[in-house]
Amino acid sequence: MSETDNFTARWTRLMHRVSARRSARAHPATGFTTTPEPRTIGLFARGKQLVAGNFLFAGHLVSAPKTAIWVIDVPDDVFAQELQGFAWLDDLAAVGDMAARDRAQEWVWHWIELYGRGTGPGWTPDLTGRRLIRWISHAIFLLRAQGSDQSDAFFQSLGQQTIFLSKRWHKTAPGLPRFEALTGLIYAGLALEGMEQHVEPACKALDKECAQQVDVQGGIPTRNPEELLEVFTLLTWAATALRDADRTPSDIHLRAIERIAPTLRTLRHADGSLARFHGGGRGMEGRLDHALAESGNKTRQADGLAMGYARLSAGRTSVVIDASPPPTGVSALNAHASTLAFELTSGRRPVIVNCGSGASFGEDWRRFGRATPSHSTVTIDELSSARLGQEGKGWREEQLVDAPTDVPIQMSNASDGLRFEGGHDGYVRTHGLTHARTLELTFDGRGMVGEDLLITMDDAAKRRFDRVMDESALQGVPYEIAFHLHPEADASLDMGGAAVSIALKSGELWVFRHDDVAKLRVDASVFLEKGRLKPRATKQIVLSGVAMEYATRIRWSLSKAHETNVAIRDLNRDELDLNT
Repeated sequence: MSETDNFTARWTRLMHRVSARRSARAHPATGFTTTPEPRTIGLFARGKQLVAGNFLFAGHLVSAPKTAIWVIDVPDDVFAQELQGFAWLDDLAAVGDMAARDRAQEWVWHWIELYGRGTGPGWTPDLTGRRLIRWISHAIFLLRAQGSDQSDAFFQSLGQQTIFLSKRWHKTAPGLPRFEALTGLIYAGLALEGMEQHVEPACKALDKECAQQVDVQGGIPTRNPEELLEVFTLLTWAATALRDADRTPSDIHLRAIERIAPTLRTLRHADGSLARFHGGGRGMEGRLDHALAESGNKTRQADGLAMGYARLSAGRTSVVIDASPPPTGVSALNAHASTLAFELTSGRRPVIVNCGSGASFGEDWRRFGRATPSHSTVTIDELSSARLGQEGKGWREEQLVDAPTDVPIQMSNASDGLRFEGGHDGYVRTHGLTHARTLELTFDGRGMVGEDLLITMDDAAKRRFDRVMDESALQGVPYEIAFHLHPEADASLDMGGAAVSIALKSGELWVFRHDDVAKLRVDASVFLEKGRLKPRATKQIVLSGVAMEYATRIRWSLSKAHETNVAIRDLNRDELDLNT
């Protein structure tokens, strides 16, 4: 990060603090104009853990049963931000008993006592917006059995935070942080007495953000599916709050919701989770279905293409492919080198996955998760298809460089199913090789055939390949094709090492086969999942070989065993486990 950027960041933080303390001197709100209703869905299991004093945030578990939430030892800044955003109120409200309510009330009024005068790390526009939404949504839960002094302090703090947000929202980053800040401002302006003057400016700013950040296909610049879900959720909440206040959301606002909904449906796997690409996870349980239901939109992108992803879906099987160049510029700070990687889900069970985002496990895991070998695609010579370049001293400033720029794709019907064809030039500059991938999913969803082709496309590429061959003493260019498996998929070599059997908890059995061009092995892998204390151990199927010619073709297949039923009753549920 340059000295100019450092100065700008420090100045912004300073002005946040100044504005927060000025806002804390105001005495604005005295009550609600309407009775708020909860819009958010929490997790009962996580709420019970909070009541027990187990604080699991940002990949860290702090167990402090007799310690208030604001005096525990905070492991890092991300942990502190999750505390300050108050999204955990959703989980306590999901429990809803007296013990959960007592914790919620104690921690909210303790925050007012400690930080209500404009101090602490929570006075940023995005965190303030997130916090306002939760406090207002769960106000009935929080204010029950509280006296007038506590009620006055609560409304005074809400008003002060609203004033701060009205002055500082424009200094938060475009995209999800700004959507959070503006939605919080709209919520507060509609709900609090004396705050209605902030609604119209916030709505106009939200319209501008929708126009700039949500493209015509319903995508956002980061291409992060989970982040798109969060933006969509905020927009639907804001629209519902406006309608409940007898206001009509703008056409720009509503059209953004209409564009995003089909894209999210396209990016949703058969089990209801989102495809895990470019730093995104599966999405909070229940949030995707709830947001889509609230939007009222039931469509999906007709051609199976959305936000740079392609989808094949048949029977109980869904396949989502990263079919576009990675994000660029500021939007690339969390982008992955995952071009042409895919994920496959059968019913309620993920089979082929990407390792995922390792950001919650520290810098090393974050870099690991962004690299091509952490995705279910081809890696050439142990080099990612887009390199991780250091743009500044801080790892948060890291962007992708030398990324694929030409990614042609085509969707069509095969003789017995659906076909995806795509290619990328991420290895042309380094090895002269273009990676082309074809995936065909049968109409019944019981099988997929894949082909990976490494080919030199023109004379310049051939000369580059020849130089690489000379540098390796004609030993060839090594490649690996990885198929990362979900931790609950049990894989073992079969047929004398010629195939891999993959058993799912549902009882389904899938078999992986190949054409013997490459060597087959089963290696260790990891599954990087938000909310866990550490990466989960899993396995990956790997096809490895050496490209010796201008064209190398590797064919493989993944299909259900003949004895596997067409429909399986799968009722097993995965519960929150703090030990994994």
